[in-house]
Amino acid sequence: MPLEVRQYKDQLEGRTMLVKRAKVIPLEAIVRGYLTGSGWSEYKKSGTVHGIALPTGLVESEKLPEPLFTPSTKAEQGQHDENISPEKAAALIGQDLYNEVSSKAIQLYREAADYALTRGVILADTKFEFGLIDNPKTGAQEVMLIDELLTPDSSRYWPAASYTPGRSQPSFDKQYLRDWLTANGFRKGLENGREGKEGEGWVMEQGVVEGTRKRYAEAYSLLTGEEF
Repeated sequence: MPLEVRQYKDQLEGRTMLVKRAKVIPLEAIVRGYLTGSGWSEYKKSGTVHGIALPTGLVESEKLPEPLFTPSTKAEQGQHDENISPEKAAALIGQDLYNEVSSKAIQLYREAADYALTRGVILADTKFEFGLIDNPKTGAQEVMLIDELLTPDSSRYWPAASYTPGRSQPSFDKQYLRDWLTANGFRKGLENGREGKEGEGWVMEQGVVEGTRKRYAEAYSLLTGEEF
C-alpha cells in the first residue's frame, strides 16, 4: 500500500483496488480455438478467418488445428471494432509488439481452455486486452494484461458434454442475447432502437434478462465450483 494512504488502511482495506495507469494497445486480442461466430461466417465465404487460410472442409464449431490469434481494431466508444488480418495488426502497433501480444494471448487462451475442460466446459474463443506500463526501475515499457478477463461477456463457453461439431452449440455467454436481438431485427445502424423507433433504445423482455443471467451464473458455478 502506498505510504501516502497507509494511515487510512483500516478504512480502505477490502473496499479499494490498487491500480496502475496503462497506455492501451489499440487491439482486441481475440484467440479462437473453434470455428464459430464471425469466424465461421467468414470461413463459409472465403475459407479464411481474419484473412488466415484454413483447411477446406471444416464444419461449424469444429476445433481448429491450433488456436488462432485473430485481432480486431479497438474502436472508440460508439464505433464498431473491425476484424483485421495479422499483417494489418502488426503494421498498426509494430511487429515486435504484435509478436509479444499474440504470444501472450495464445498462451493465456491455452491455459484457460485446458482448465475449463477439467470443469466440463469448452472455451471456444475469448478476447484479451493489453496495455503498456512504465517500469520505474528500468524505464522500459512492459506489456500488461488489462480489462476484464475470461468473462461470459468476453468469451464463448460451451458445455463439453453436449459438444457436437457441425452445428451451433448451446452456450453460457452473451450469444443467447445476441440471438434474441438478431431475431428481433437488430442490425448495424440500429444500436439505439428498433427500426422506426431509433433513439428509444432496446427493451428486453424479462425472460431474456433472466435467461442471460442464468447462463452467466451457470458458467460461474461450473468454472469455480461455487454457487453464484
